Amino acid sequence: MIKEIDLGGVYLTPLLVWAIIALIINMLLGRLLARIGFYKFVWHRHLFDAAVFIILFAGITYFMAER
Repeated sequence: MIKEIDLGGVYLTPLLVWAIIALIINMLLGRLLARIGFYKFVWHRHLFDAAVFIILFAGITYFMAER
């Protein structure tokens, strides 16, 4: 069973925390890809960013979940 995370008396579900971590990584990765010019090879930037977020979130969830 996944346990809640206590943050100063406020209980948060781990999925919310993992989604925030994935969002931060996605934002940093987006800046890096924009800086090196990768997005000129991508058909639709926002769809690509959404797909990368889903992949990051799924990976974090897989590796952080209790087994």
